[in-house]
Amino acid sequence: MSPARAAARLRVPLVSLLAALVAASAVLLGAGSAQAAGYRYWSFWEGNGKNWEYATQGPSLLRPDDGTVQGFRFAVSEDSGDADQPRRAPDFGAICADTPAEDGKKRVALVIDPGTTTDAPDGEKPPALRTACAQVAPDASSAEALAAVAKPLRYDDSAMLCAISGYPRTGCGEQVSGDSGSAKPSEPTRTAEESGEDADAEGDGGGGPSVGLLVGIGAVLLLGIAAVVQARRRR
Repeated sequence: MSPARAAARLRVPLVSLLAALVAASAVLLGAGSAQAAGYRYWSFWEGNGKNWEYATQGPSLLRPDDGTVQGFRFAVSEDSGDADQPRRAPDFGAICADTPAEDGKKRVALVIDPGTTTDAPDGEKPPALRTACAQVAPDASSAEALAAVAKPLRYDDSAMLCAISGYPRTGCGEQVSGDSGSAKPSEPTRTAEESGEDADAEGDGGGGPSVGLLVGIGAVLLLGIAAVVQARRRR
């Protein structure tokens, strides 16, 4: 058999092997994201004048200034990165237009968005989105401002906000999808940088492929490519 024919016969299985390895890598890489956990909870937002920003403190800790706009949105999300924003613009002037300023008190505009039927717990229907202008003491927290206009509120043992105006009737940050071993989110959910946790250590506990496995796949791919190149040189 001539060298050229031998090289051609060698290339066919190598190319097939490379294609199979690439396909396997894509499946493994996709497996990690498919296992992300989703939770049903009230997320907390702050208006910056034009847009919404995910709050970096919980409503029981944050003490908003007069003229502040804050939002609450009930939905299913994994964390702050994919949480749904309130579906109403943070417009203080519009929300508090009928509430005149009063000495010794501050005004906090609130957008309370119970979300859609898709995110609602089984057997419950979300109430309509509404806005309110809370007029409270100057040192009042966001939770106190919310309580002034949207009772009853419900919290769990860790002070996570579970229900606004009685919605939902039950549950609190329960997991509805993803890896069953994940813990429910804190309020507000923090990124690894904000919580001081090591991002690499957090990633090791996920459902995706390990770094060692990906490196091994890459090494096999390189060996296959080298074999193809060597076979061509023998022509």
